[in-house]
Amino acid sequence: MRTALLSLSMLSVAAAASAQDRAMPVILDTDLGSDIDDTWALAMLLGCPELDLKLIVTASDDTPAKTRLVAKILERIGRTDLPLGTGVKDSDRELNQAKWLGDYTLDNYPGTLYEDGVQAMIDFIKAAPEPITLIVLGPQTNIKAALERDPSIAQKARVVTMAGSVHIGYNGKQGRDPEWNVKRNVEAAQAVFAAPWDITMAPLDICGTLKLTGERYLRVARSDTPRAKAVIENYDLWAHRQNFAEDSSSILFDTVAVYLACDDALCEMETVKLSIDEAGNTVPDENGRPVRCALGWKNRDAFEELLIDTITRPAPRP
Repeated sequence: MRTALLSLSMLSVAAAASAQDRAMPVILDTDLGSDIDDTWALAMLLGCPELDLKLIVTASDDTPAKTRLVAKILERIGRTDLPLGTGVKDSDRELNQAKWLGDYTLDNYPGTLYEDGVQAMIDFIKAAPEPITLIVLGPQTNIKAALERDPSIAQKARVVTMAGSVHIGYNGKQGRDPEWNVKRNVEAAQAVFAAPWDITMAPLDICGTLKLTGERYLRVARSDTPRAKAVIENYDLWAHRQNFAEDSSSILFDTVAVYLACDDALCEMETVKLSIDEAGNTVPDENGRPVRCALGWKNRDAFEELLIDTITRPAPRP
């Protein structure tokens, strides 16, 4: 019996190692510190064995402060092995998670930090032995800057992004809205759309009403795993927490983009030719560029269960 148990254990270790070897290499470009959904998305990503996170780059507004915030989260959950870079700073806007960040500094941070996160992104893409997936969860300022420095990265990467609104706007409204990540920097989004890489998009059509409520929210809130605890600590101190029920998350837009980086079986996918107008609308256009869009759910319940599981399960070993 002992021999059999040891054999099973060895098989499990081998299977886990094999799965990690097959994991898709990704870079996360995130405006974590603005809306709280980026924090949920990071926790989800770190619970997905199918994704191998190589680098995190902070995006939009006060990116040095956002780097401190991400670093504190990584230290809290025991993932300072992940390289972290600071993206383009374009405002001094205060973080919506400033209360949780407190007076935390990088003085004793044990992980690898890149002052120029855009260059780190370029270097990781060019050095990678296989194509990199860029998961872009905020305004696309960093990606535009990277393309300007080295357009060739579009030959070695694909983009999966939470962005846009094709047919449905915020809160399930019929008719598109200028979505924040596009509207915040229209020129950057247009530059990303103009580059010759594959783009997969989670627009408001699929994620604009996505919340965990009731028992499902409480399964995360009551979890003792470090990632779940970090998410809920940040959510409870988030500047807009009072706008949502005690047993409810806010809208978790960005988690869908994390899912689409490795799978789309739970989503209704359609390739739509899109252009971006000056107001930040993503408009179906016969002359636009093809974008794979998740426009609805095949099984939203299954996605919510997957989201809960990835955040509350024990983390894979780095």
